[in-house]
Amino acid sequence: MTAHVAPIALNFDEGIDRKILRRLRDRFLVVNQQRWQRAHSALTYRQQVVLDILPLVFHANHPALPGYQDADCPYGLSHYQPSPATLGAARRLARTFSVRDEGKRRADLDALFLMGSPGTLGHSVASDLDLWLCHRSDLPERGIRCLERKADRLSDWAASLGVELHVFVFCADDWRAGRQRAEVTGENCGSAQHYLLLDEFYRTSIHLGGRYPMWWLVPADQETRYDECMRQLVDCRFIRGDEFIDFGPVSAIPEEEFLGAGVWQLYKGIDAPWKSILKLLLIECYAQTADQPLLSSVFKRAVYLGNTDADGLDPYVLLYNRLEAWLSAPEARARLDLVRRSLYLKAGLPLTRADQAPGQWRAHLMAQMVERWQWPEPVLTELDNRQRWRAEDVTRLRRVIVAELTHSYRLLSKMARDHGTRAAISANDINLLGRKLYAAFQRKAGKVEQINPGLAPTLVEENLAFHHQSEQGGDGNGWLLYRDLEDPSDAFWQPVIRRSGNLTELMLWCYCNGLLSRATRLNVRAGHSVASVSELREMLDALASFLPFPIEPADRDALSRRVHPLRHLLLVNVAVDPQAHLTEKGLHKLSARHDSLGFSGGRENLVVTIDQTTFNSWHEVSLQHYAAGDTLIQCLKNVLASVAGNPAELPGIQVHSHNRGHGAAVARRVQELFGDVLRQFFAGGVGPHPLRYVIEMDRRYFLLQFSGQEPGFVALDSFAGLMAHLALPQEQYLPVVFDRYAAIDEPALRAVCQASEPDSIQVFYHLRGDQARLWVVDEMGSVTSWEQPVSNRRYLLTPLLRFLENLLERRLLRQGDMPMAGAGIQCLEVVQRAGKWQTELRPEHDVASTLPGLEVQAVGVQEGGSRVRFDMFCGEHEFTVQEYGDQLIPAVAHYIRSLRQNQDGYPVYLTDLHLPNDLDPQVYQRDIQTCQYLYYRLILEQSLNRVLSSGR
Repeated sequence: MTAHVAPIALNFDEGIDRKILRRLRDRFLVVNQQRWQRAHSALTYRQQVVLDILPLVFHANHPALPGYQDADCPYGLSHYQPSPATLGAARRLARTFSVRDEGKRRADLDALFLMGSPGTLGHSVASDLDLWLCHRSDLPERGIRCLERKADRLSDWAASLGVELHVFVFCADDWRAGRQRAEVTGENCGSAQHYLLLDEFYRTSIHLGGRYPMWWLVPADQETRYDECMRQLVDCRFIRGDEFIDFGPVSAIPEEEFLGAGVWQLYKGIDAPWKSILKLLLIECYAQTADQPLLSSVFKRAVYLGNTDADGLDPYVLLYNRLEAWLSAPEARARLDLVRRSLYLKAGLPLTRADQAPGQWRAHLMAQMVERWQWPEPVLTELDNRQRWRAEDVTRLRRVIVAELTHSYRLLSKMARDHGTRAAISANDINLLGRKLYAAFQRKAGKVEQINPGLAPTLVEENLAFHHQSEQGGDGNGWLLYRDLEDPSDAFWQPVIRRSGNLTELMLWCYCNGLLSRATRLNVRAGHSVASVSELREMLDALASFLPFPIEPADRDALSRRVHPLRHLLLVNVAVDPQAHLTEKGLHKLSARHDSLGFSGGRENLVVTIDQTTFNSWHEVSLQHYAAGDTLIQCLKNVLASVAGNPAELPGIQVHSHNRGHGAAVARRVQELFGDVLRQFFAGGVGPHPLRYVIEMDRRYFLLQFSGQEPGFVALDSFAGLMAHLALPQEQYLPVVFDRYAAIDEPALRAVCQASEPDSIQVFYHLRGDQARLWVVDEMGSVTSWEQPVSNRRYLLTPLLRFLENLLERRLLRQGDMPMAGAGIQCLEVVQRAGKWQTELRPEHDVASTLPGLEVQAVGVQEGGSRVRFDMFCGEHEFTVQEYGDQLIPAVAHYIRSLRQNQDGYPVYLTDLHLPNDLDPQVYQRDIQTCQYLYYRLILEQSLNRVLSSGR
């Protein structure tokens, strides 16, 4: 039934009647009261008290009322008189409450409004309440801050009653000037849609107290001369200046708002798609039908014409009618159907269970609309049974929604470009919204798609079956997901929910989309794999500990910064037995070696596969599967790369492995390794630090290091290969750090590397009978190592130290301004004390003294090839490559032997060595590293001593 009263017409040119103005105001208040009653009826009995006393808690600053802040907090709502019902609600909260007579005290607050869905078809008990609290323009900053704190406390109190209340504090003057401090609908959307928001406010707001909007008194056809009409009403004293509040006109939406508002609704549509689809399509409609009046104008015209029926003026009904007229073309039928479904689901009224529907007026109104749409019964049944929607249904619907949201955004974006307008949204906000859209909708490798953004209440399944493809014949290695398979043979006839090449991906997808709960019964047909129900249960527990469900969207602060990983879950050896070849025979290796990366006497690596689940700061979940090559090192490298961009926040690392194949020990070892590596490279929250990290695994060695921000690794097949690599020259000082289980059989080397220092040359030695092991760690951390026989320490160290002193002296003369030029040489002995290996400083030997024998020098000559050849000098005798060619070494050895009286083959040592700066023909080396001199010294000495010892 439609309520009609006589139309009201205002003629500003012929004069205004004060009685007509009061009738007009009262007519709006009648509509307002109907909406208030409908909003009130949609709440539970406990929640209704919130709506009852909202105006009073701001009008009276009473300590017994909710939200009380302090005695100095601004209060007083202009022209407000609490009703008996409001006073009764207050006294139920505080029996001693009474309203004091404030006399002629000036009120601090101009008006209070609810806006949005309360009192409309789209409102329900779960809807939130957006409250506009408007203070006087000259309120001090301290008072505004106090009101904001009171608003926060009031929101907390409302939340305790199950009401989500948002109070936005601002003044009308600031709103009109576009400088409002309030984030009117959260996250600074005011920068995106000033006029669109005002249009929504005028057609949806409920006046709770204080001054009424001036907009009511300016006819829709006079909106373009709004300010002129307002001045006439005030200047001619048709209304008093303290009766109204003015937010300004909204005769049209500026083009620059459409893009920003479109992006904003896309942002909101991620978590609440039904409402956002309606609003986004309305924005597109406004943009394409600029000659049509706005809905706020339609609402005002109807009231002026005498229509006060709440159903006909319902904002959602007005919105739908506009979209239906706009989408009337046959090619737009699918979009119109989506609009209808969105409105029906936003209302949340199950008409097939109308006797259970709360708020009978809403059910009656919705039924009228559905009858108009001529929906068949199956459509209603499907929509009313959202709680029974399955993953496949939600996935299909999500594709439709994403396609619609993307379509609308692209149209609005194109319109903004075509018109050359600048979006009325800050660059910071559009970047923020874009990031959330990216996080929600962007597809990328490994990312787990979340299919249920508020589409269905739950997708949890009672029964899920995971079948390996080999169960159905063939050699497939993938997995299939079914529901309700009582007999495994039914898999041939049942639809597959999802396919994946990876069991972990299937489990993660089920968990993140809510198909899996601890109550879900699981069935596994493992085929060629070794997966089991117990393993899946353990995985589910690990996922629940790692990532609580449901996954909340990232907050504004997180989206405003670069994305970085928050934590990783490493699932090791899923559906894999790392010792399958032994398990089949019923054997288990026993050994004193318990390192899972070099287990037992066979030094086997028990980490076969890794599934790396990552949860990042934008709340994206992704999975990376490692099953080929050096899986552990590849995974470690990728984790290091993700940390390098944000070393101040190291991600958490959790590791899980099923209990087969020493699973607990494997998980513990991997956890230790990742923790150790991250601490070394990013100690102090900075980095990556320059170092070389050595890991031993499966009888091989892996050396990790960074090149700038990029991690890389080198695989070495033997210990000799590792030592050769550690001796290579470096561009900067790179200490060698051994993993806790690496090179355990080489404790002396570990002690040497631990004692190394930058900007120095350190000589380490360890005596074992008549043999000595020597290491030289040079100024860049390169480690050169060799063994030689020893008769006494003087003959062991003096030739080497004399060689190094000559090298340093030459550097000092050539590069006196270089830090290393004056660096000294340290001698340290590697010893074992109480079972521990350590280094002890030893005084340098007298290298100035001359040992018996010749001064043997070598001078490198680069002749354009890759090989350096050497001229050699024995005392004053010269041996050149040009003269002796390939016989130079035998000639030098023959000469040295001829000088020895007893023809003994004791070793000879080089006392000096010169290398050319073009050692590498393609590079000019201004500074040649010590390890390079030692490399050629060892080669020449070994060649000479080999010929000497052979007697040739």
